[in-house]
Amino acid sequence: MPHLLRLPRELDERLEHLVQTTGLSKTLLIERCLERGVAALEAELLMEGGQASRAPTSIDQLLRESGLGA
Repeated sequence: MPHLLRLPRELDERLEHLVQTTGLSKTLLIERCLERGVAALEAELLMEGGQASRAPTSIDQLLRESGLGA
């Protein structure tokens, strides 16, 4: 399914530089970036139990939960 992506100018210029340097198509480069990014995002979210973001835990809270703190 086709998608329309609007990239910031700096990112588009970086991709264009890769196209010129490698001879690969911009489509292929974007697909590679998405595949790697989605894989990293899946791994991150699965390790967090599906939570998109987690509130930061203070060191005091971590110590209390571990039984090492007061």
